[in-house]
Amino acid sequence: MSMDKRPSPSKDDPNQPGTSKRNAFTELLAPKSKQPKHAPRAPSDRNASRGQATFSARDGLGAYIAKPETYPPNVVVYHNADFVAIHDMFPKSSLHLLLLPREQTKTYLHPFDAFEDAEFLEKVKAEARKLRKLAAGELRRKYGKGSAQEQARQTALSTNPPPDELPQGRDWEQEVVVGVHAVPSMNHLHIHVISVDRYSDRLKHRKHYNSFSTPFFVPIDDFPLAEDDVRRDPTKEGYLKRDFTCWRCGRGFGNRFVELKQHLEQEFTEWKKL
Repeated sequence: MSMDKRPSPSKDDPNQPGTSKRNAFTELLAPKSKQPKHAPRAPSDRNASRGQATFSARDGLGAYIAKPETYPPNVVVYHNADFVAIHDMFPKSSLHLLLLPREQTKTYLHPFDAFEDAEFLEKVKAEARKLRKLAAGELRRKYGKGSAQEQARQTALSTNPPPDELPQGRDWEQEVVVGVHAVPSMNHLHIHVISVDRYSDRLKHRKHYNSFSTPFFVPIDDFPLAEDDVRRDPTKEGYLKRDFTCWRCGRGFGNRFVELKQHLEQEFTEWKKL
């Protein structure tokens, strides 16, 4: 069995007996009892000619970038001078985060263009790795007790005192994908950090599913893209119009979205048990 070196006991480690404080990663992502208060929609000029106040959902991420400190931790996961990490308002998996760069010269660029800047791309990749690790920790918190690959680790954690070395357990980072859409739905540059399960009541139609289950979703590690990369022309490739294929078992569902959704629930149940 592969083992990882167990860190020294800490008063902030939630897995240590007799402690009340929570791990910082868990605290950041732990669900709260109150409903998230996301940003209001940003102004639009749709009805400007009629003198009416209007709003554009495509600019909705700008408020988080500008003033992340005004949102509760169940909306904004963390922020620093260069990035803001938030929970997606309309998650398409059981865990769905967004990484928002705050660089003003990049925030309104298409990701294909923004990532042509090698220095900026490496900066984004480094922050994405940080957020992916955070997401993996949250998946372990949510599903670890029911996962077969976690049982030896869970048993070791429950012993008193715990062993100096812990079994590695399930590699939850492999259950998280990081990337962008070939045609973003929002005006501000954003990177998706999302669990693979596609289990969410917000996943409601073909575009929602295919935008994360076809090459329309471009992994961050694939950048920079070659000039002739076919993903640069997603409309021509017809990614969003493709028949449904299960992300996990590869089974085809044609155009039968309701049947796909039922199948995704079954796959979600099995995926958690791995």
